[in-house]
Amino acid sequence: MASLSFPTFPNIEKTYTALPNSFFQFTNPTPVSSPNVLLWNDDLAEEFLFDHWRKDDVVTAQFFSGSNLPEAIKPFAQAYAGHQFGHFTMLGDGRTIVMGEFQNRRGEWFDFQWKGSGRTKYSRNGDGRATISAMVREYIMSEAMAGLQIPTTRSLAVVKTGEPVLREEIQEGAVLTRVASSHIRVGTFEYAYQTLSLDELESLFRYTVNRHAPELMVTENPALSFLDFVMKRQVTLVTNWMRVGFIHGVMNTDNMSIAGETIDYGPCAFMNGYFGKRVFSSIDTNGRYAFANQMGIAQWNLACLTNSLLPLIDSNEETAIELAKSKLNELETWFQESYIRMLGEKIGFPNLTEKDLPLLRTLYQWMQDREADFTNTFLVLEGVYTPKDSIYEDSRWKDWVKDWREEKEKQGIREEDAIKLMRKSNPSFIPRNHLVEIALTNVRQGYMSVAEDLIKRSQNPYIREIDYDYGEEVPKGGDSNYQTFCGT
Repeated sequence: MASLSFPTFPNIEKTYTALPNSFFQFTNPTPVSSPNVLLWNDDLAEEFLFDHWRKDDVVTAQFFSGSNLPEAIKPFAQAYAGHQFGHFTMLGDGRTIVMGEFQNRRGEWFDFQWKGSGRTKYSRNGDGRATISAMVREYIMSEAMAGLQIPTTRSLAVVKTGEPVLREEIQEGAVLTRVASSHIRVGTFEYAYQTLSLDELESLFRYTVNRHAPELMVTENPALSFLDFVMKRQVTLVTNWMRVGFIHGVMNTDNMSIAGETIDYGPCAFMNGYFGKRVFSSIDTNGRYAFANQMGIAQWNLACLTNSLLPLIDSNEETAIELAKSKLNELETWFQESYIRMLGEKIGFPNLTEKDLPLLRTLYQWMQDREADFTNTFLVLEGVYTPKDSIYEDSRWKDWVKDWREEKEKQGIREEDAIKLMRKSNPSFIPRNHLVEIALTNVRQGYMSVAEDLIKRSQNPYIREIDYDYGEEVPKGGDSNYQTFCGT
């Protein structure tokens, strides 16, 4: 195809390719036949100086499908490994290609990556492509997560390719442009530790620290400080997932970002009726990544990272192991403290302690016994609306509310302060599974308006609408036998 005239093109870097060649392979996306932009994130485009680009322009479709590139772009696929459902596996970017790093208006650098852009060295038996459903779904979910103020990768564009992709059925293909602080994963360090030299592991470590937290290089033990940095970000991230009822669905170590952002929205979903063992992913048959397991799995993944950093923590293996064990013990404490604090904020208690936990356990047990809607139960407690659902006439619920009010009064928590805290902690809107599926069905039929409306609603998930019946958001029959799929 003849070269296109690109609009004003932002400065681009590719610092990752300064690492040894073992960490990546230069490769171009596979051009597609008839790209057309379906979704375009105007706010994100403006933030990264793509504000002169337009959704309907041919050049936008050509570039963001990976079909026509300016000379400044030298794309590459990253190598990594990972524990998938507990089993170590060699992986890599099988259907994603990094275009490079772009700077936002605050001077921060972010990776831009095509997803669904064709085969790479790491594709194994995959086709390197993605369906329109999977890519629109990631756009919806990642932008909803941003609206919920939870660390996440972002979505700039979805471009349909005009070419078929075979999964459970034949669908049209699409390419998503994903924006991330970086695409370095726990699995990237596992890859270096398990298969490369100590020098290569150290080069990855130095690159990652200099990119994300350069101040750590001057600490007494940079590797231990880096571990501390990553752990605390993961504690914040997963605690927030638990706060809003989000189930990632495939928490393999290759899907855990070093930067502490939610990444790889495959079989993820938001929970309707509360159930600690809730699983949506069709491949998670044993419930390894169930809702209530997510904090434990995050700790398991971080133990894998810790193991990969042992040679950098101390040259003496025994000393390194002792230091690592101490840090993992701290991690367990941080998770517990973060989780208790989050539970308190959901019921308007700013200083919940372990002695208050029976109050929360009783609430969560009641929700599970009655399959109460996880999101709406806290709105009922806040007094946002009066539900038609008879379960809130249940004597156990009324007794719990009475205990909650008495404990609030005993701790001297003012009602207005409790409500203010609850409104910050509890969303009134999440992209519920049936709403997402309706949007995707419309997309496959060529209609974008439902998906666009859902994305727009997700931008302000903490607003309270007076006299609105939030019970209308809940699907009849709850989550029933709903399943999600990886997209590969």
